[in-house]
Amino acid sequence: MGVWQGRSRRKPSGGKYKLVVKKRKREMGREPTETLLTDEVRIKMIRTRGGNRKVRLLRTNYANVMDPKKGICKKVAILNVVENEANRHYIRRNIITKGAIIETEIGKAKVTSRPGQDGVVNAVLIE
Repeated sequence: MGVWQGRSRRKPSGGKYKLVVKKRKREMGREPTETLLTDEVRIKMIRTRGGNRKVRLLRTNYANVMDPKKGICKKVAILNVVENEANRHYIRRNIITKGAIIETEIGKAKVTSRPGQDGVVNAVLIE
């Protein structure tokens, strides 16, 4: 079963809308990429609408962490996923998404990029 991002066929009241057009290919979606914290880095390039490319980060162990006080950015190793508001089970499975709190070599950081869409983990130091 695929992911469809078109308009719902149901009204808020539960009644059905009359279909004016069928489903279109441009309304197709994909399963979300859950970036795992592992020992290796694995990326996947996918073709998107218009012939463009999207970089999917499947597995990683590094993050670009910005220190706002010093104004510098460092590439540091990720030790653990501490908190993830997207899904509470992502903490146990070590899945990194935007907004996740990760434990790094230089302290805790909040992820500001979308690894499944951007292909990189960028974060801001919070400690």
